[in-house]
Amino acid sequence: MAVCYDRLWHILIDRHMSKTELIKAAGITTNAMAHLGKNEAVRVDVLAKICGALNCNIEDIVEIIPDKEEHAHGER
Repeated sequence: MAVCYDRLWHILIDRHMSKTELIKAAGITTNAMAHLGKNEAVRVDVLAKICGALNCNIEDIVEIIPDKEEHAHGER
C-alpha cells in the first residue's frame, strides 16, 4: 500500500497557501513536510495537525493507494 498527498497540494493551491505557511499554521516540522512531499508515511498526529490548520478531514488530504496485487484480489 502507498500513500498519496496530492489532495493536500490541491488544497494548498486552492487556498493560495505555501508549504512554509502550512508548516507554521499546523505546527509541524520541515522534516514532516519533506516526507509528505515524497509521499512517505508520516505520523497520524502530523496529519491531524494539518487537518486542524486547514479545517478539513483526513480523507481530504491523503489517499491510500492499494498495491496492484491487493487490488486485483479485492484485499484491503
